[in-house]
Amino acid sequence: MLNLVWDIEYKVQLLQISTFKHTTMAVKSKVLVIGGTGYIGKRFVKASLAQGHITYVLHRPEIGFNIDKVQMLIDFKQQGAHLIEGSFSDYQSLVHAVKQVDVVLCAISGTDSNNLLLQLKLIDAIKEAGNIKRFLPSEFGMDPSRMGHALEPGRDAFDKKMLVRKAVEDAGIPFTYVSANCFAGYFVGNLSQLTGSFIPPRDKVCLYGDGSVKEIYVDEEDVATYTIKTVDDSRTRNKTVYLRPPGNIISQKELVCMWEKLIGKELEKSSISPEELLATMKGKILQPNQACVD
Repeated sequence: MLNLVWDIEYKVQLLQISTFKHTTMAVKSKVLVIGGTGYIGKRFVKASLAQGHITYVLHRPEIGFNIDKVQMLIDFKQQGAHLIEGSFSDYQSLVHAVKQVDVVLCAISGTDSNNLLLQLKLIDAIKEAGNIKRFLPSEFGMDPSRMGHALEPGRDAFDKKMLVRKAVEDAGIPFTYVSANCFAGYFVGNLSQLTGSFIPPRDKVCLYGDGSVKEIYVDEEDVATYTIKTVDDSRTRNKTVYLRPPGNIISQKELVCMWEKLIGKELEKSSISPEELLATMKGKILQPNQACVD
């Protein structure tokens, strides 16, 4: 992994805050993480525990057939997490789980965009429970409210995230939306190559256009840390929080140069135009590291 500077700049809506100071609460909120054994969800669980929150992890009954996820749950429990069984197919289990906590953080995968609308059941459960102080729906990447120009197939996920937002706001549920742009694990290690591989190339690299467009890369551990910091901060209630570390706003060309310095070798470079890129992706199912292409 390239040694980028993970100096987090905290931005709420259009207000730039140069330093983030988390207000210490007398009693920290209890947090329920849904999707806690997933790629980003497991980091939310660890961050919540590390920051002293009583943390619940919702797990499906069928998770018992996946040894890796079972071991992860055991590790969470040993670290102090509370495990609670439930699923989107069992509405009352959602209501029961929600009633145990103050904050619900949903981290279900949006790779299959149809999963995102499962959150509508969760919103109903939160309304019925009536005790939730904050809901963080599954977002954490590009801000869907700013992706109206996105093309299919990626557009579908953004549209469904907006449907979830509308349901949250119509229900009057206090919320925080977190936008972290590009996860470093997906986009830094492979030099933003949309090949499905997460290993950086050592011979050739393809630049998108001239490679000069700036991107925002955020380490997943930082995404988790600062997401959890929002749950008891009154400034983030009913706001969108943008994680935009100044040192991490770089172009693909700059990223490639960093890698070339590390390996002591210049890569052979080719270029692809926006039209050519979209043509190659037409009709394909997007991989996670292709989800923010617009």
